[in-house]
Amino acid sequence: MASFDSTHRPARLSERLAQSRKRRFVGRQSELELFRSVLLQTELPFNLLHLFGPGGIGKTSLLHQYAQLAEEQGVPCFLLESRNIDLSKSGFLLALQAALGLDGILSEDSICEALAEFERSVLLIDTYELLQPLDSWLRETILPQFHSQCLVVIAGRNPPNPAWYTDLGWQELVRVVSLRNFAPEESQNYLEQRGLAPEQFEQVLKFTHGHPLALSLIADLLAQSGTTPKAAFNPEHEPDIIRVLLERFLEQVPTPLHRRALEICSLTRTTTEASLSYLLEDEKAPQLFAWLRTLSFIEQSSDGLFPHNLVREVIEADLRWRNPQKYRLLFRKAREYLREARKADTLELQTFRVELFYLLRNAPYFKRYLDWKSLGDAYAETATPLDFPQIIATVKKYEGNRSAGIAQHWLNRQPHAFIVFRNSENELIGFMTNLALHQATPEDLEVDPGAKAVMNYIHTKMPLSPSDEVFHHRFWMGRDTYQKVASALNMTVLGTTRLWETNRKLAWSFISFAEPEFWQAHFSYINFWLAEEAAFEIGGRRYGTYGHDWRKEPFPVWRDIVEERDFSTETELEPLLASKELTLSVLALSQAEFAEACRLALRNYTRPAVLLESPLLRSGLLANQQVSQTRIFTLQKLIREAAESLKTNPKDEKLYRALWRTYFEPAASQELAAESLSLPFSTYRSHLTAGIERVIAWLWQREMYGLTN
Repeated sequence: MASFDSTHRPARLSERLAQSRKRRFVGRQSELELFRSVLLQTELPFNLLHLFGPGGIGKTSLLHQYAQLAEEQGVPCFLLESRNIDLSKSGFLLALQAALGLDGILSEDSICEALAEFERSVLLIDTYELLQPLDSWLRETILPQFHSQCLVVIAGRNPPNPAWYTDLGWQELVRVVSLRNFAPEESQNYLEQRGLAPEQFEQVLKFTHGHPLALSLIADLLAQSGTTPKAAFNPEHEPDIIRVLLERFLEQVPTPLHRRALEICSLTRTTTEASLSYLLEDEKAPQLFAWLRTLSFIEQSSDGLFPHNLVREVIEADLRWRNPQKYRLLFRKAREYLREARKADTLELQTFRVELFYLLRNAPYFKRYLDWKSLGDAYAETATPLDFPQIIATVKKYEGNRSAGIAQHWLNRQPHAFIVFRNSENELIGFMTNLALHQATPEDLEVDPGAKAVMNYIHTKMPLSPSDEVFHHRFWMGRDTYQKVASALNMTVLGTTRLWETNRKLAWSFISFAEPEFWQAHFSYINFWLAEEAAFEIGGRRYGTYGHDWRKEPFPVWRDIVEERDFSTETELEPLLASKELTLSVLALSQAEFAEACRLALRNYTRPAVLLESPLLRSGLLANQQVSQTRIFTLQKLIREAAESLKTNPKDEKLYRALWRTYFEPAASQELAAESLSLPFSTYRSHLTAGIERVIAWLWQREMYGLTN
């Protein structure tokens, strides 16, 4: 057994990482010298260094060099990655406490005092644009508590908030550095470090103009292909360079499995080895995960790997265009993984919601109703009495005096129902209400025509039991945008969805709009129906209200139905979304008619608009479904479950594969399906015929005995 000298500390992997980063790092000499000179001075000339620049410009790499310089000078240095911080004041304090190595539950003052104990220290904050909602709080409350010899370096995509300049105290204590592309000599040094030949430099510099991410991409490309790229373009804008280089890079990816790993990484918000293994269903996932980590455009956080934003957009858009069926399969598998990880308690509830929500960014009738650019620009908290005057003023501005009086009534009766949204300056930019109408008194309903209309509507449908709860999102609006698609709407969507998911006693949900027609497609898409009897008028303006009965369609069922729609195109969904809520008479199909209807449904599985005509939608198989839109997606789910039941027996899995490549992820022809399964065509047809009969038998059992759930 080897012996160790206890007087010498063994080398850490972190030290090797730092050395490797230092060897590969080039350029930024003025930025490095600025930082080094500040550390060497007796008194810090300033306390905040703000670095900003576009994605891929090298901000994170520079921060790592700052950390190395601080260590060489013996100055304690702490790094916070904003992607790993919960967007709240408590979340930031917990991250800072962890970086300082402090245990226990500490107050804000205790954490700041711990950092202030160092005579000289450095705090690095990366990806600062994600912390913009906390910017005012950090500037006014937290940073002033630090030691006067603490240097804070923040790096983000955006220039600093003007408030840093207008504050007379901070003006002298802030330095701002805009990171630009590499100079030609810096670019050449980088390419030399990556092993490129000097004769390649000129052409590469023409392609990249010194953009660090573009240089990394082209170096990766040349390392894989061993050739120089063709000089077939002369782009003027950096994003075009990256796009073209990435397309060429993808052409050189070693195997289809490597490309699939990249596609998974672009689809999901973050990728871990566990999620990659699940989505790939391949034992090589660990090696592919390691390969992803070597790519220059792949970054990592404590949550996992993620590509540069532009890289993600290019890969995902290419996959959706090139192979929509494959895209749908990956989407579904990613969602399944999140569900399984959440059930196994390996994924926190908040992380689960963020990851799942991220998958929906391209969903039809969803993406156009959210302001995706402003996601993360605000945070929510329960309103305080200090917020009440602005809430009333906002209601009065957009809805008039009488509505403002109604809002004031509810503030007096249910102040906890008002949730406010704040921006980076802690300004109230909007709010929403979650009125508990099951707690409303007759006097409350007389004051508010909207609440009264909702409760009257419920009584005409189905009386509430004593344990049922009803929530009405009665008021929701942005301070400057009212009910337009903007940041306040994003926050309202997140807040309402969370309530629907977590409240197990919820019987009804309602949300009111000043212009309900605009929202009809979206709410039909998510099975919220316009309750005509719940419309109301205040101050000469008529308001519409959408509602959902969670007793008829509980949240898990609702979620499955809505998520299935994410795989359809807007054209396919148009006939579904144009219809109203209705109840259909049941058809008593003969066994032969039922079997033929099943065969047609299998052939049209990926065509919801055609499935709309299926007799199965009116069969006993879906007798419990109240809405045509609900029926069509439940039918697809049942067909898929029938096929997947074959996987329980190893001998029948071959039947499942034939069904899958024919109907669920169909090849262009049955001949190509047989080829993809490496089967003779006659064998493939035999497996397919047997699989169809098994699916029909499974569904017929449900038809006969009512086993729809």
